Amino acid sequence: MDDMTEQEQSAGTEGAATVPTRSGFVALIGATNAGKSTLVNRLVGAKVSIVSHKVQTTRAIVRGIAIHDNAQIVFMDTPGIFKPRRRLDRAMVTTAWGGAKDADFIMLLIDSERGLKGDAETILEGLKEVHQPKILVLNKIDQVSREDLLGLARAANETVAFERTFMISALNGSGCEDVMDYLAAALPEGPWYYPEDQISDLPMRQLAAEITREKLFLRLHQELPYSSHVETEKWEERKDGSVRIEQVIYVERDSQKKIALGKNGEAIKAISMASRKELSEILEQPVHLFLFVKVRENWGDDPARFREMGLEFPR
Repeated sequence: MDDMTEQEQSAGTEGAATVPTRSGFVALIGATNAGKSTLVNRLVGAKVSIVSHKVQTTRAIVRGIAIHDNAQIVFMDTPGIFKPRRRLDRAMVTTAWGGAKDADFIMLLIDSERGLKGDAETILEGLKEVHQPKILVLNKIDQVSREDLLGLARAANETVAFERTFMISALNGSGCEDVMDYLAAALPEGPWYYPEDQISDLPMRQLAAEITREKLFLRLHQELPYSSHVETEKWEERKDGSVRIEQVIYVERDSQKKIALGKNGEAIKAISMASRKELSEILEQPVHLFLFVKVRENWGDDPARFREMGLEFPR
């Protein structure tokens, strides 16, 4: 082997088979609070989508980018699909179905505890009209008996022709590697869409606002109504390597502003501290975060707010 000429070694390298890269978009759809954001964060291996007790937390499509074997898998965390009551609801449901129809693969996530009732049943019916390949993922399998899981899988597959069915726990990661193995092999051959080290296409200002909105809901999900919104208004990189961020929490009434501030400002301080800590870890630099609460009546009817959230304004 040591006697091989440089020319012979070069020829051997050129003759070696190269593994083709694969890439594609996978739309993750499901009812509200089925665990979609938790699963996307698990599969990507980093926080790209916010998680809270509040239903319909995800409002626009968040793309989380994962590399598995030779494939780049772009997960589209769509808003939960539910029966819309307001303009914002309609925009979110339209966005979710639009994301599904634009994807290479559709992954339906079902909460095994809740089964196929209500919104999950409606989604299954809607999927009959969607022609992309689909896989079924049953979540929270540690909470349900094997017999019930098999019954759920059978019933769902009788309604929609799924390519494969997976049983997982997004919380502890059980079964998630099997999902990744399957998608990495099933996506079409082609170049990667994003740089190898990129994990999301969400601009940092928007991600920062989403993180603060998560902390807001985690702290006040039983008191503050769903119609609250966070915007990053100022972002200043400072000479000492830190960043100064100013954000506004918009609510619709003065009574909601009092809730967001809390007694003696305790709530807003706790929200700011939790958000600042996570932002510092993500940005890997000190963060000076300043939160303000403002009343903006009927912001849910303002087209500019929808654009800020990445949603189309429904007429």
